[in-house]
Amino acid sequence: MVLKVSGVLANIPANSDFQLKLAIAFGTDFTGDRQYGVQNPDWNGTSPDFGCYVLAAPHVSAAEINQQLSALAQKMQSPDKKDSYRVQALSDVHYDTEVGNYSNKTISHELINVLWLIAAFILLIACVNFINLSTAQAVNRAREVGVRKVLGSSKSQLRVQFLIETFLIVAGAVVLGASITILVLPSLNHLLELSLSFRIFGDPGIILFLLALTVVVTALAGFYPAIVLSRFNPVNALKSKFAANSSKGISLRRGLVVFQFVIAQALIIGTLIIVNQMNFFMSQPLGFDKDAIVNLPFRPDSTGSKLTDYLRRQLGSLNGVKAVSFSSNTPVENDNDVLTSFKFDHAIKEAGFQAITKFADDGYLPAYKLQLVAGRNLQLSNMTREFLVNESFVKSLGFKNPEAILGKEISMFNDLIKCPVVGVLKDFNDRSLRQSLAPLMITTNSTMYRQASVKLATTDIAATMQSVKKIWQAAFPDYVYEYRFLDDKIQNFYKQEDQLAQLYKIFSAIAIFLSCLGLYGLASFMAAQRIKEVGIRKVLGASAGSIVYLFSKEFILLIGIAFAIATPIAWYYMNQWLQDYVYHIRISWWVFAVGGLASIVIALVTISFQAIKAAVANPVKSLRVD
Repeated sequence: MVLKVSGVLANIPANSDFQLKLAIAFGTDFTGDRQYGVQNPDWNGTSPDFGCYVLAAPHVSAAEINQQLSALAQKMQSPDKKDSYRVQALSDVHYDTEVGNYSNKTISHELINVLWLIAAFILLIACVNFINLSTAQAVNRAREVGVRKVLGSSKSQLRVQFLIETFLIVAGAVVLGASITILVLPSLNHLLELSLSFRIFGDPGIILFLLALTVVVTALAGFYPAIVLSRFNPVNALKSKFAANSSKGISLRRGLVVFQFVIAQALIIGTLIIVNQMNFFMSQPLGFDKDAIVNLPFRPDSTGSKLTDYLRRQLGSLNGVKAVSFSSNTPVENDNDVLTSFKFDHAIKEAGFQAITKFADDGYLPAYKLQLVAGRNLQLSNMTREFLVNESFVKSLGFKNPEAILGKEISMFNDLIKCPVVGVLKDFNDRSLRQSLAPLMITTNSTMYRQASVKLATTDIAATMQSVKKIWQAAFPDYVYEYRFLDDKIQNFYKQEDQLAQLYKIFSAIAIFLSCLGLYGLASFMAAQRIKEVGIRKVLGASAGSIVYLFSKEFILLIGIAFAIATPIAWYYMNQWLQDYVYHIRISWWVFAVGGLASIVIALVTISFQAIKAAVANPVKSLRVD
């Protein structure tokens, strides 16, 4: 079909859900369906490949339109049709990963909420670090507070001072964080395949957010240390009788360390489960061969039954080609298959379920290594003459024996097609692993073929693809040569899960780093506070190993408590996440063991430097009075 260019669109913004490259009027029948008699101009012939956009009248809700649309559909459809229709607000398209309305840039609200939650937890870990270190080192500022109080400073003045100090630290951190964001944003855009921007001075909303964030973090991180520092008794502070290690302070710091590692270990366990689920997706047998199969799309109006035989011979003659098949689509599609109503075995009414319908030639089964459990393969034909069905189709009709369905008639498209079942296929995953197996029919019809599937030998694929390209371009000199490997297509089904796994890895690393940073600071402070105790222990014969154990045991105990809290939390939420997939892993005990062990090892490495430094220090220097 030759089309005339009538206009040029302005560049579509990168953040738009509708990434148009070519806009063609609906009535031009660009797909060729009308030419071959496939398209029906009634409600029974609607296609999921097209959508309808309407401008609603003011103050009319989607619920009102849906109610009228439902009544209209029932009136226009035949009595045995039960298709439903509903409108979707344009503002909801971007967040609807199930329907999507022809947008390939959708992202779920759930994922956004998870990312917000993780970001908030990481921010809390940073606040916990500040509280821990500020209160732990409060003894170093005790005399300063005592002097200020003697000179007339009130508690409120001291609290304002300490809050201002915290504010300046947080403000500096926000400026540094904004600078880092600008640097890492291109990498994040590449990972998520988005076009996020961070224009601080071009967007007042960002400035307000950063200001609000600064105030909130200042309050979270600075409020408690300001209260603790302002409460010092000036007499005790000036006499150096301030007890830095009060039981209340120790309990708080212990609780905050536990809180930090609950978040860090939950993220580690979650990351392991997501990565394990992704590996399951990639390694799970699908019931057909997906390796070294390349799919080459074409338009039916330029090929149909005219060039398929020629291409089959030309491609099949190549040394690196094992099999060639023409079909409407591949064995597996990601919610892109057509569901068809049908009548079975001369029934008056349609069956109580719809089946996925694929059109393919007789080379489809050997190319994808689909297995028959009963009957035979389709015979070569350009028309629809016989059907293959899968085991799920047989079970849905109530048959227990696959052989029982052989020879039974299937009628479709208002009895325009009536053909017998000649074979039953072993069930294979015809959709992503988020969904269960569905009833399936496969039949021949060359006018419905949209692609060629070429099974390649694994040796010298590049050279074979060059030969395929020459043959294809010679057959279609006016069309762009495109191809896609099936395994890449399947991997793309789980792109969002893969992106989530990558983000979890990053967030887990940040959470562990921040937790260990706080742990290192506390270990350093503990070593400084207990330097004389360590000296006495060494004089009395304590070994370096016992000193290291003395420093490590408390932190290991706290991490163990954090592990006991994080384990059920991580199990519950990750188990809920896995329930979104029909096929998923079982959460094994080793995931939690690895997460807990990793936290302990990382913590030991973090505090070992200070512990070993204290253990090998000269006790004479430790006990010397300054």
